[in-house]
Amino acid sequence: MNVRDSLLKAFADAGSNYISGSALAEQLGVSRNAVWKAVKALENDGYTIESVTARGYRLAENNNHLSEQLISAKVNASVLGKQIIVLDEVDSTNNYAKIVSKDMPNGTVIVADKQTGGKGRMGRSFVSPSGKGLYMSIILHPEFSINTAPLITSAAAVATAEAIEALSKADVKIKWVNDLYINGKKIVGILTEASVDMEMRALDIAVIGIGINVRSVKGIFDEELSKRASSIEDETGEIIDRNALCAEVINSLDSYLSKIENRAYLREYRSRELLTGNIITAKVGSETVTGKALGIDRNANLMIETENGIVRSLSSGEANLCRIKE
Repeated sequence: MNVRDSLLKAFADAGSNYISGSALAEQLGVSRNAVWKAVKALENDGYTIESVTARGYRLAENNNHLSEQLISAKVNASVLGKQIIVLDEVDSTNNYAKIVSKDMPNGTVIVADKQTGGKGRMGRSFVSPSGKGLYMSIILHPEFSINTAPLITSAAAVATAEAIEALSKADVKIKWVNDLYINGKKIVGILTEASVDMEMRALDIAVIGIGINVRSVKGIFDEELSKRASSIEDETGEIIDRNALCAEVINSLDSYLSKIENRAYLREYRSRELLTGNIITAKVGSETVTGKALGIDRNANLMIETENGIVRSLSSGEANLCRIKE
């Protein structure tokens, strides 16, 4: 690790505390001049460093620069996040994750400041401007059965909702199956993509993509998108550290995935779900289905009672564009 990265890790470990230049020099095993040069290198990279005479340096709380060191300092997961790759720009973190997945250990996390081709379900796009969101993908080499695969997205939804609430006063709701809302506006989209070993009838690789609108997007989203989507800052007035949020998502998701097959997390999912109790419409292939949303079954499917009284269970793989009927 070079002096710059070692200094960044030292700041991450120190949190809000100042560290003197002499203490940093001793800790890193370099001269004070080398510490000063590393501070300037971090500032040139976009980090905000505060310095106070007789107290030293610290990373400013309003820092908005994504960093593997800053994320790792807050990760305490058992499996996820042992390797974190941070990119300035990528077409899609899911695309990148799928390309490198064979060579990466279970739980590797890909994070990007900007996506030029962010992906949603059914080929839809996810607008991903620089400095505004947290765009991340988690690579899994699952040990659970193929029958558990449909649960991954809903577990990720609960984990992400709890991570946001841990760092803000937000009340996060879930719209089946993969969208998170605050005040009726979408702030998170989740896309899980998986490959199957047909011979073993088991999951080979799964990639969980999570896109979170964190900082204000006013004036960035177009008028049509602004009617439906927003950000944590715009809906709560709170500015969240993207590095801390990334670590919180990793920690929360690690906990849920470790016990996903017991389905206990579904209680939390159901308590947040927005469609239940409403008359909804859903596209199932070329068919439009209308009925009352009854709830979420043990496989994270949406149960609806159609207009002719038949109860159907819709899987996330077959249904899309589920909306409350106006």
